[in-house]
This record gives sequence, structure tokens and C-alpha cells, in this order.
Amino acid sequence: MAFNVSEAAAYAVLYIVLGVFSLLAVGSTGMLSCLPESISRCFTLGNNSSAGDHEKMKTTDYFLSARNSASSVSIALSFFASGMGAWIVYGTTEMGATPSLSWLGVLGYASASAFPAVLITWLGPKVRNYMDENGSGKAFGTTDFGRQRYGRVMQVATAVVSVFYMFIYIVAELTSISNVFALLVNNFSDSFGLTVTISLGAITVLYTTFAGLPASILTDKFQGIIMALLVLMLTIAVCAFQENRVTREEFALASNWTTDGLMAAVTLFIAIVCAELFNQATWQRVWAAEDEKALRRGFLVGSAMVFLLMAFFGIMGMIAYANDPESYDNFEKFAFLAFFDLLAPMGNGWHVLVLILVTALAASSIDSLQNGITSIFSADLVKIGWNPKWITRALVVSINVPAIYMASIQYDVISLFLVADLVCATSVLPVFLGLQTRDWGLLKAPTELGAISGCIAGVVTVLINGVVNDADGGLFDYFWLRNDAICALCGSKTMVSFIITPLISGFFTYLVSFLDILARGDRARMPLIPLPFDEGTAENGMENDVDVDEEVDDVKEKLDLEEEEGKIVTTDSENEKDRIIEVDA
Repeated sequence: MAFNVSEAAAYAVLYIVLGVFSLLAVGSTGMLSCLPESISRCFTLGNNSSAGDHEKMKTTDYFLSARNSASSVSIALSFFASGMGAWIVYGTTEMGATPSLSWLGVLGYASASAFPAVLITWLGPKVRNYMDENGSGKAFGTTDFGRQRYGRVMQVATAVVSVFYMFIYIVAELTSISNVFALLVNNFSDSFGLTVTISLGAITVLYTTFAGLPASILTDKFQGIIMALLVLMLTIAVCAFQENRVTREEFALASNWTTDGLMAAVTLFIAIVCAELFNQATWQRVWAAEDEKALRRGFLVGSAMVFLLMAFFGIMGMIAYANDPESYDNFEKFAFLAFFDLLAPMGNGWHVLVLILVTALAASSIDSLQNGITSIFSADLVKIGWNPKWITRALVVSINVPAIYMASIQYDVISLFLVADLVCATSVLPVFLGLQTRDWGLLKAPTELGAISGCIAGVVTVLINGVVNDADGGLFDYFWLRNDAICALCGSKTMVSFIITPLISGFFTYLVSFLDILARGDRARMPLIPLPFDEGTAENGMENDVDVDEEVDDVKEKLDLEEEEGKIVTTDSENEKDRIIEVDA
């Protein structure tokens, strides 16, 4: 398999695509409204209602959250596009082209990638409503939920996990796009790869700094169109070229239902759900939705789109393997390159088009992640009166530099994601069990001490698991989860790690919370490190729910007493539903 796209053509593709994305970003601010409408609409995809309000873009809140502005269609396309980056040409087809994983691996990967959106349709409104009712100031992500529900310690823990996950995601995207350019240009030099990754990272930082989240949502719509073109192209490659055709018997031999595939499916399902709940790019869309109906409908439609696309690429991997199983079995071909094995028979013009499409996929995903990172500390910066735009962008730049370096090392994409997923698995239940604000018998509403103890217990679980399984290279080396050199997902060790880690962390969250309340009483509901400007954090949200039964009993006693005194109690429905007004009999 050899490709020969010229370097000049590759660089032209890179900078033209990034230039178009920059124009889309400018269009999202409404600054192209001076152009003829037919032209300006090209750079807003006709979305003048949300992308053409230049005055609205001046507000920091809209810049960071696009709050209450996105329709269900925008949310669906945005979730679909922001999660489907350049990595899909490697990760998903690798599942299909690995015969030990095959059908269950593909369906597991597709279901796992789609399910977080389904979960968000339930979690999203709950978190959003909690912050609206109890939050002091507007929220931008789940780190703000961690601060409001628990306190500063859990806010920092949530922020660390979120930044780490999104950092690894950026590394995976930069690694993928660097590999694609190197393969299609047939230039594997470090300088060429660095030029591609630095250009992509720098230009996306520039236009997201200028236009914020509205630009990301707009580019996501553009990416949705790109996805359709990519699927159409691959369909043509498989169906129109004789070299890619396989018989029903050949496909049957390549598509299996295996135990390894089942274990991979379970692993991926838990891993991706845990990780995506820390993806602040996804949570930004929760606040961007115009209402709960748009949120639920948008995420459900986006979930279906993700499942279909992931399954499609997985099946393409099976076809690639069925076309030449001997070469894959002898490692003359590699499963993670199955997408390009299907493209090899196509002409050079098609290869240039692939560069255009995959570059756009990577850029759109990376700008979503960069915007997600900026949301983490934005609420606090706004609260103290600072403009978060430049401070958070400096954070993004500081994250992109090591990400570019790690991308140059060329780690396996699936292995990278598994590292981040396992870190997220240590903390997902401690954070989101915070939605329980009332005691359920022995299951006390988690305290901040209980939640942070659960996070620590999750990390310790991974380390102990590494000792039990004789991980080489030290305790923390087990976060890499290497079962063998061929398949990062194969085997029971990885699956068991992802099952027990969140369960143990959740168990210790409840256990320590119970002991904490037993020992400290109501003080356990307070933040571990209260700050003067955090008045209203944690304990207020708890009191509203935990003590509601006591409040109801007090009202009933008052009503009984007033009836005995000969008074009539009525309710003023026009002014305040629960306000009791006394009227002399």
C-alpha cells in the first residue's frame, strides 16, 4: 500500500481547510453581515439567527456557553460531529479488522459511543436544573456542579480528570491526523508531522479564541456534511472497485461472534460512558440547548447518528480483512490501517479528497475540545470580575504544547483512550452521585469527604489491580492496560479493571459519607475548604432536599393550630403558590 500525494498538495489542503474553518468562526460572530446575504450565509450555513448577532457575541456568557440558543438540530449535529473526529478512521475500523473482536467489538464500540448521549438526556436536565436552582452564578460545565454540590476540593478533582481526558483526546486527534498526512504523502519525517500538528493546534486556538463556542457549534454542522461525504466515498470505494469486493463466504469468515469481542464490548461500554461524562465539550451543549425538549431530542438524534456511523466503519474494517485475511494474519497489513487498504485502489484525486475530509474532522473535534477546556474555570473567573477569554486560552495553549509533543511519539490511539477512560472511571460515580441530595436510608447523600475518598479509592483500585496482575514498570504503568502487544482490548484483565474501578469508588463514596455524617453530623454537609466568596455552596442545595419532610411537618402543625384558633387558611395562587395567607373567619 503506497500513496503519493505531493507535499505541496497536502499543505494546500491543510491551510485551505483551516482557512475555511476560520471564516466559519468569523461568520459565527456576525462580522460577515456586511457582505451580500448569499455570501454571508455560506459562512454561517444559513444560521443567521444564532450566528449573526454580533452584539450578542460581545457577552462573555454567550461566547463561553451559547446559552439557550441551540435548536435540537444544532445539538444533534454538534454532538455527532464533535465526537466523530479523525480517530474514527483508525479506531473503529480496527475493531472490524481484528477477527478476535469482530461483530461484538464493532457493535460494542458503536453502542458505547452512542450511549453517553442517551444518558445525557436524563443527567443533563438534572444537572442543569440543580445549578439553576442552587447555583450562585451561571454554570459552564460539570466542574461548576462539583463546586456547587460539594465544594472546592471536588471541583479541583473534577477539573483535573476533565482536563486530563480532553488532553488525551487532543493527543489522539493530533496523532491521527499526523498519521493520515504521513501515510498519504509517504513522508514519515518528524518535521513534516510537527508542521501538520502545530498548524492544526495553533489555528484552531486562534479562531476559537476569537469566536468561542458559537464557532464550534457552527463548524460541527459543517462537519456533519463532511461525514456524509466520507461515508459516500467509502461506499464507492467498496462497491465500485473490483479489488475491494468480497463474497458472502469471505465476509462470513471475517465476521465472527467471539468471547474476546464480548469482553471488548463490555470494556468499551463502561470506559466510554465514564469518559464522556467528563467531556466538557459535551456538557457545553447541555447549556447551549434552548430548552430541555431541544436537549433531549438533540442528544437522542445525535446518539443514533453516532451509532450508525461507528457501525458502518466497523463493517468496512471487516470487509478489508475479508478481502485479504492472510496479509492481516501475517502482519503484512495492520488492522488500524484497514480504512486505507480500502482506499488504496482509488486514484490520487480521491486521496486528496480524503485529506480534505479528515483534516476537517480533526479540526472540528479539536476546536470543540479547546472550548470545553476553557469552560472549566470560566464561572469562577466571571464571578470575581475577570474576563476569562484570555486566561483560559492561555491554559489551552499550555495544554496544546505537550499534546503536540506526545502526538509526535505516535502512541496507539485506542491505548491512549483507554488510559484516559480508566482515569475517568475512578471518579465518575463520586461526582455524579452528587445528584442524590436526600438521604435514602443508609445510603446518605454523599458528602465532599465521601466523594473525594471515592475518587482516591478508585485510583488505589487500579494500582492494586496492577500489582495483582504483575504490571511491569511500576504501579502507575497499569493504567496502560496492556494485555498483549496485539490487542489492547482483548482479555479479561482490562474488562475486570473497568468493572471494579467505578464500583469500588462508588462504594467508598457511600461508606465514607455515612461515617462522615455519623462523626460530624450536619457539619459533614459543608465544604471541606469553605471560601468567603463561596457562600451558598453545598449545604444550601442539601438543605432544600434533605430537610423537606421536616418543613412539611412544620407547615402541617401550623395549619392544625390555626384551625383550632378559628382561622381559615387559603392559598394565593396568583402571587405565590406556597404562600399562606390568613383571613379572619
